[in-house]
Amino acid sequence: MSKRLRDNVNSAYWGAAQRLYPKQTKQKIVVYVESYEDVAFWRSLLSVLESDERVFQIMPPTADALSKGKKMALMSVLQNTELGTNMIACVDSDYDYLLQDATFFSQKMNSAPYIFQTYTYAIENYHCYAETLHEVCVQATLNDRVVINFEEFLKQYSENIYPLFLWNIHFYRTRREKIFSMTDFNSFTGLSEVQLDHIQNCLALVQHKVDSKVSRMEHQYPKEVDAVVALGQELRTLGVTPDNVYLFVQGHHLMDNVVLKILTPICATLRHEREFEIRRLARTEEQFNNELQCYHNGICSIEMALHRNMNFHELFLYKKLIDKIRESL
Repeated sequence: MSKRLRDNVNSAYWGAAQRLYPKQTKQKIVVYVESYEDVAFWRSLLSVLESDERVFQIMPPTADALSKGKKMALMSVLQNTELGTNMIACVDSDYDYLLQDATFFSQKMNSAPYIFQTYTYAIENYHCYAETLHEVCVQATLNDRVVINFEEFLKQYSENIYPLFLWNIHFYRTRREKIFSMTDFNSFTGLSEVQLDHIQNCLALVQHKVDSKVSRMEHQYPKEVDAVVALGQELRTLGVTPDNVYLFVQGHHLMDNVVLKILTPICATLRHEREFEIRRLARTEEQFNNELQCYHNGICSIEMALHRNMNFHELFLYKKLIDKIRESL
């Protein structure tokens, strides 16, 4: 090989090697999140804001420990003198977005320019976005048959729990959450065992429990009814309506005690249908076993499909969050 050809080959090799690594001229913004479990969500969200000039590096609060949580993530950022230039925090809202200035911490959360929040209660609410749940079923079953209208289901569920949700937020805003805590609220709003032939029954049971509790609240605190009604009007300005309140309840409660309660029997039915079809079409026992094994290898657990669900880009709160980050950075 001639020297010129060898130099050209080496130059091309090193050029290709250099392109494998990020350009050092990009501004790197460190993003603190609550735990390593949140990295995938914020990576999916922030990737649309990366450019030739800017890149995000997402990490839990500390590199040398397994500490996690919103306060730990915020402490990591607030103690840094370059807040906003090269370092931000991205955290769950919890109730802080809805509390606004009712508490010192919520006031700081909602006013800090470089602390970004989900606006939903938590990341899990995004994963449970109604318009994307059919795709979750497909990932977990490889069966595209529509069993129920998830949008209508969670709309009805939200309307059922909305009056009690207002009372819950009211007591948190007035710093009397011990009267009716989030745990208390969750105990009235979880689904019982779901039977697909009688889905309305589980919704009716939730509505019955909620209506009974609301009646007791109104009887016990009659002078606060007007304040609760006014709170509903105020929360509308933040995006909370009777038909979407599922986005603002505790994320783990929504996922574990509502969405998975309905997804589990649906996915069991869809998997049974697919397995029955494989049995019907198989010509031999060996072919059936092979196809069944391939099918099982191709699906994932419902929980995994739900946690990996990133198809929430049409959710209005996602757009609000993206706009907020873009304007700030």
